[in-house]
Amino acid sequence: MFSWGENTRDGFGLVKSNDLVKANTDGCVNFIHLKSPVTHLSAGNKVVAFIRNNGKQVSLAQMQDDKDGRRITGKLKGVECREKILALSCCDAHIILLSEEGRVFCLTQSSNVPRPVGNLNHVIQVACGDQHSIALTQDGKVFTWGQNSSGQLGLGEREPSTLSPQPVKSLSGIPLAQITAGGDHSFALSLSGAVFGWGKNSAGQLGLGDTIDRPAPAPVDCLNLKKTVAVSCGGEHTAVLTKGGFVFTFGSGRYGQLGHNSLRNELRPRLVAEFWGAKVTQIACGRNHTLAFVGSFKNIYSFGHGEQGQLGNGVKMDQSVPLPVHLPQDHIDDQQIEQTFAGGNHSFALCSTTQESGKWLNDSNLGKVTQTLDDDIINRWISDCDSKSWKTIQKEITKTFSSASCLNGSFLDKRRDKHYQTSLKHSGLDLSFAQLAFQKLAKKNKVLAEVEDVVQRILLPSLSKDPIGVEGLRVYLIIPELLRVLRKQQRGMDITEAFAAAILRLNPDKLQVLEGLWSTLPDTPFRTLVKTFHYVSAEYLRMVAEEDYAAEKLFEGTVKVMERLYEVNCNRRIKIAASNFHINRANRMLQNMLNTLVYCDYLNLPEGYFDTFHRQSCIFNTEAKCMVYQLELNYSFVLGGPLAFWVPTIHVRRERALEDAFQHLRQSGHNFTMPLKVKFQAENGVDEGGVSLEFFSLLGKELLTMEPKTLEVYEDSGLAWFTTDGGGITDEFYLLGLLCGKALYNQCVLNLCFPLALFKKLLGLTTTLDDLKELSPTEASGLQNVLDEDDELVEAMDLVFMYKGQELIPNGEEVPVTMVNRKKYVDLYVDMKLNKSVQIQFAVFERGFHKGFPIQAWRMFLPVELMTLLQGDDNYEWDKLRENANYQGYRPTDDIIQNFWSVFTEFSEEEKKKFLTFLTGTDRLPRGRSLSKLQMQITSLGSTDADEYYPKAQTCSVTLCLPNYSSIDTLQEKLLHAITHCDVFGDA
Repeated sequence: MFSWGENTRDGFGLVKSNDLVKANTDGCVNFIHLKSPVTHLSAGNKVVAFIRNNGKQVSLAQMQDDKDGRRITGKLKGVECREKILALSCCDAHIILLSEEGRVFCLTQSSNVPRPVGNLNHVIQVACGDQHSIALTQDGKVFTWGQNSSGQLGLGEREPSTLSPQPVKSLSGIPLAQITAGGDHSFALSLSGAVFGWGKNSAGQLGLGDTIDRPAPAPVDCLNLKKTVAVSCGGEHTAVLTKGGFVFTFGSGRYGQLGHNSLRNELRPRLVAEFWGAKVTQIACGRNHTLAFVGSFKNIYSFGHGEQGQLGNGVKMDQSVPLPVHLPQDHIDDQQIEQTFAGGNHSFALCSTTQESGKWLNDSNLGKVTQTLDDDIINRWISDCDSKSWKTIQKEITKTFSSASCLNGSFLDKRRDKHYQTSLKHSGLDLSFAQLAFQKLAKKNKVLAEVEDVVQRILLPSLSKDPIGVEGLRVYLIIPELLRVLRKQQRGMDITEAFAAAILRLNPDKLQVLEGLWSTLPDTPFRTLVKTFHYVSAEYLRMVAEEDYAAEKLFEGTVKVMERLYEVNCNRRIKIAASNFHINRANRMLQNMLNTLVYCDYLNLPEGYFDTFHRQSCIFNTEAKCMVYQLELNYSFVLGGPLAFWVPTIHVRRERALEDAFQHLRQSGHNFTMPLKVKFQAENGVDEGGVSLEFFSLLGKELLTMEPKTLEVYEDSGLAWFTTDGGGITDEFYLLGLLCGKALYNQCVLNLCFPLALFKKLLGLTTTLDDLKELSPTEASGLQNVLDEDDELVEAMDLVFMYKGQELIPNGEEVPVTMVNRKKYVDLYVDMKLNKSVQIQFAVFERGFHKGFPIQAWRMFLPVELMTLLQGDDNYEWDKLRENANYQGYRPTDDIIQNFWSVFTEFSEEEKKKFLTFLTGTDRLPRGRSLSKLQMQITSLGSTDADEYYPKAQTCSVTLCLPNYSSIDTLQEKLLHAITHCDVFGDA
């Protein structure tokens, strides 16, 4: 063992003087030949403690003041321990011991007899600051006790100091790899490299960018994705080691202990640049100095306070850059440095010969982390579950599946260290491992039943509503894989309901993070999640239908999770079909209810009755949503009382329909809660739906050519979008929105050929490059090339962060688009095109839309469904037109009728659409008025010289006035001419 620092000249009494070798000429480093090897040690400000004889003996060397006031090492004392000791840690006033059995003991200055600390069991790590202690258990729980003057116990605001171990609840669920402490601050490190700090922060030793103490663990976000593998704490500074061998330091730099060639404090982790090119494999912090071991060089570097020789450089001076410790070559060549230690003003390096490397060192504790589930454990459970080992297996299952930490540390995606990339968009899990694990567990029903019981009875009720970090939420992605295998066995109803309750207990901000993780799940796990809650919700609804009213509340819980998943699916890059959420029984129940409602029932509906339908819209198919939509429209009309049946009519000139409509809508006093009735001047038609349908069809054409211009049509797509011309925002955008809302409210078609992006924006969903591809294919193709091309071609494009003269980011004109930032460029470009550049126009349009459609039923629909409601359905069932036709003055068997259907059948698709426009005023029918529900009436024109007349249409009543032509050829000629050239649809 090498040792250097405060009063190490006598070797702490571990050996006789002839076994203590001054390692070099300056005498700054001692080499101690240990006959009884030290397997672990800890140095505090007042004591140094060693574990010897493979854990059978603990030796203490206390620092004392001599008669001249100098600190010297006292006589080495042995401590008798009843259990084998694996690790220890020194506070100012006591020493914490960890036994092989996982129990914790305390030694004080006044007593050499170890006493148990609380009821701690299954502990795998311990650590001490100056006056506080931390313990980590096998199942991932963290306990702290001692002084809490600066929040170093991590128990929360205004919690007092305590002598008994208290759980750090905010770390619940985090799979931890390490705990550490120093001075009055503490740290915990997760298996995926997340770092959490708490306690004193006067010098920035928590790395949070400020000097405010933290009474509870706070994530050090700037260390995310750095692949942190070790943390070490000094008195007021902290060092962090990454898997790549980089060292970051922060906190007090008073003595140069940060290694930045400066005495300045650092409030955030800063890379120690002197180690660039050298891979550091170990770090250790003393009170005011730091050690770093570079294995490939066999060098230990030191920096910081050096007054007591703790830097090992022969000069008792402070040092602000890393320099090698003067380890003698004649001893280092045949020694393997296994572990470095620093504490107080002491430094150590435990060694072994090359042949004995690791033989004497105890790494069984240092390598222990939170227990996780793996194949070996599962295979043993399955193979031994029918033997005498079952009780032991039950205990192991309980310990594993009752701990969120254990599960959250399992099934990590270790391919290319992906689990170190854990973030709001990446869980760090490989759920295929979880799927295989639960499939194995399902092979033995006895094991699976035990797992199910523990998860439902212990784990789910214990889950924190405010887990810290993404790792604390992994359990919510793992449990569905258990539910999947249970569902295949037609079981798991109760546990799924308990799981739903745990999800809904989450604080809103944590639920939002979970939803973000759901949105990035691969297709299969996401489908599993949806199927799980769909299956249970459908079963609960069946029970409700059978008048098991206790199931109603359970249904509400599981369907609430379905609602969340539905919203997530709407924003997923690759969506699953909405039909995966539909519950057929819900659609049938709704249809039955609608069929039995009468006028008086509407009057008795409670306030907020439709809110449930809006929230649970995910379980309804489009037809069912249209039923609710119709139901709510009826309710809004009935609610208006007798006045609801008096609907104001607007009078418009057919040739100036848009101008007259705008003039009417601008007038004050218009009742927007009522549907719109229309009358064309000089025409006799009564608006029973047909006239307003034709009216909105006319408006669709005029709105695209109106002045001032509100919409522009893209040549490469034929779709309309808000104009960005600098003519100022006029009320036309508001009126445009109002008319769109009114068209929906009237259940009419206003086919303006808007892209899906408009309806996504109305529903508050995010627009993407795919939306731009629909609106402007050429423009989007260029952006896709930016994403797809290689580095040289991207740079050759000579693009900068600009959009039509506007900066996408500050100084965007000077920022070139590269391979690194090209996705950001595309995202910002799309956002500018579809959102920011038309922000005011859309806001005014949206306000008008809400005014024109004053009820919230439209929010139930998906963007594509809402688009169909406004722009009409183009799913034509032409055969249904004939099936539902009525006749006046003719019989279905008459030659003229037979000839008409023969001609119609031979029409091309475009000619059939023209006929539909001729008949109804539009070639796209509102949702719910499909051809299967359209009742066309064919009536005789009643003229003797029929061949002289053309057919006429009465759009308000969907009536075709058909002369009794002498031949099929004449009929075909006249009908084609009428539908092709006649812009005036006869008597409306």
